[in-house]
Amino acid sequence: MTASELNAFLNGMIVLGHGSAGLFFLRFWRKTHDRLFLMFAIAFWLLGIIRIAMAMLGQAGEDHFLYWFRLAAYLLILVAIADKNLSWRKPKATR
Repeated sequence: MTASELNAFLNGMIVLGHGSAGLFFLRFWRKTHDRLFLMFAIAFWLLGIIRIAMAMLGQAGEDHFLYWFRLAAYLLILVAIADKNLSWRKPKATR
């Protein structure tokens, strides 16, 4: 097995992992309707799509434009965590 074949195989495994993590979080979102899980699912699917684009582009996939999408996915995760933590601090309406 050559290095490029191994790289393609590992990229495929990473895409599979991101896709299954997205489905995992989607399942919890369907049960709880919590935005955290939906944002995590979208972020993981975006990371998987980035890996597919990197595999399709080959060496050209190392261009910087794909890193903007990766940054967007990580920022979405951070926003989801911040949103969840700030929603805990919102005062409940008292009667």
